[in-house]
Amino acid sequence: MSNNMALNTSVAPVVLITGAGNGIGKSMTLGLLAKGMRIAAVDRDAQSLFALKHLANQSEQAERLEVFTEDLTRFDAVSLVDRIQEKLGGVNILINNAGLGQGQIRSDYHRHPPKFYEVSPQQWLNAIAVNANAVFLLSQVVAKHMLGDGWGRIINVTTSLGTMLREGYCPYGPTKAAAEGLSAVMASDLNGSGVTVNVLVPGGIVNTPMIPGEAPFLREELIQPEAMLPPLYWLCSREADEVTGLRFLANQWDDRLLGAEAAKLAGAPIGWKDLAVLPVTPKFKS
Repeated sequence: MSNNMALNTSVAPVVLITGAGNGIGKSMTLGLLAKGMRIAAVDRDAQSLFALKHLANQSEQAERLEVFTEDLTRFDAVSLVDRIQEKLGGVNILINNAGLGQGQIRSDYHRHPPKFYEVSPQQWLNAIAVNANAVFLLSQVVAKHMLGDGWGRIINVTTSLGTMLREGYCPYGPTKAAAEGLSAVMASDLNGSGVTVNVLVPGGIVNTPMIPGEAPFLREELIQPEAMLPPLYWLCSREADEVTGLRFLANQWDDRLLGAEAAKLAGAPIGWKDLAVLPVTPKFKS
């Protein structure tokens, strides 16, 4: 592990990654394992986690990987983090990557976008559980531990701002927008604590199992999951100790540049701060 990666300690940092079994999460897991980190890989798909463990075995990295089969629509965040701590130690970096997309409604949603009134209540509840509630619950638990250490990283994978508002993207868009707003609040609440909160998004449609085979795209023309790795490595490094409250577009990251220079080109404030107007608030009573 580079001396510039994450916590300056003789013990490799512990990274909790949700949605780790496939796509972006799998790429992040393998990438951070290669950097020497210890990974708690969380996914609802036990088979994908088994395959991930097999890949780690092949590269002699399995001793730094623990897998946890967990359905984020119904889970106990405290219990999960406790089990991770027993296996690996306290979580230093949390990557809220798991996402439940429009494929839960119908597989041809790109050609036939569902209207919000076609979404069942259960589909809405499932999406908000994974895309927003799990982000809050896990962040709340690990932040308390990170505050004790005086250092930590929370990295949330939301989605493009346009997708949050796009026709036919209920419930995925609005629930990811909830995670985006939450990220901004968390960054403000933790400012100056040594615990940072940032958003990392691909910047477009990614070649992952979330995109069904029926999608009308050439897979090789989509963003590949590995595009997330250069900005992720930088966000996990000590170079990013003072970086918080920002969102980064992976497809805008130029890894030919130094990290801070690439970050300037690919980053912006979380959410819609350039549009936000604070409400009129009366003075506090004396």
